[in-house]
Amino acid sequence: MLHFLPAALRGLLGASLLALNTLFWCWPLFFLALLKLLLPIPTLQRWLRDLMHAIAEAWISFNKFWMDLLSQTRWHIEGIESFDKRHSYLVTSNHQSWVDILVLQYQLNRRMPLLKFFLKQELIWVPVIGLCWWALEFPFMKRFSKEYLARHPEKRGEDLATTRKACERYKSNPVAVFNFLEGTRFTPAKHAAQNSPLRHLLKPKAGGIAFVLDAMGEQLHSLVNVTIHYPQGNPGFWQLLSGEIGEVVVSFNELPIPPQFIGRNYDQDEAYRLSFQQWVNQLWQDKDAELERLHRQFAGRR
Repeated sequence: MLHFLPAALRGLLGASLLALNTLFWCWPLFFLALLKLLLPIPTLQRWLRDLMHAIAEAWISFNKFWMDLLSQTRWHIEGIESFDKRHSYLVTSNHQSWVDILVLQYQLNRRMPLLKFFLKQELIWVPVIGLCWWALEFPFMKRFSKEYLARHPEKRGEDLATTRKACERYKSNPVAVFNFLEGTRFTPAKHAAQNSPLRHLLKPKAGGIAFVLDAMGEQLHSLVNVTIHYPQGNPGFWQLLSGEIGEVVVSFNELPIPPQFIGRNYDQDEAYRLSFQQWVNQLWQDKDAELERLHRQFAGRR
């Protein structure tokens, strides 16, 4: 509706609406989070969680409003019809841009339970929004290099402990646990450094979702494997704010979770670890083939 405005003005308006939306909803969210801390009654905490999730969904809904107001994005969506807010899901996607998160929220808001992302521990210090993620019980992961773990072997397994602790909290309410399997955003430099055998993806890291299946596999209804493609190239966050994203392709593929992968110990069971990695690698090979198809289908849209 406001796409006739100059891009710079749209960007400032988008940034302002995002900031105001966040500041408006953060205060009731923080109040409910404080109540949840002070009143450790399971039934009450489940009710408070539902209220906090409703606040997060209202925040996302207003973000959808200003995104539609400022842009003329054409969406190409497949496979989104079958989700249910009464079920819990494990969700994963390829990762190309910070825009991916808002794309997923835009499409999945109120279609499935609130997405709970695995986040780097440093992101808790992002002003306001870091505290919102903490209040909503997003799992914060501390990543250690191989060199650090060699010097401090006692730190091994901390990610698993964090995942299990987060998943324990999720058992009282339906949830969509989200993990970017690549662990970081795709760039040509990272792709070359990894010597990835895949054309459009980095190598997948199976450990994160294996830990989720270990902690709460029987609670999960299915795996939702999402493929995101930007025909005009991977956008930056400013392009989102200024409504400069022309097309977005999103494909949702709901898959059953193989029962042999539920409740197994990824760290200690080598046979299971190898089998699980093979399954994840096949998912990523299929995704790479789908991305190749989408690149050809939407070629020339830049």
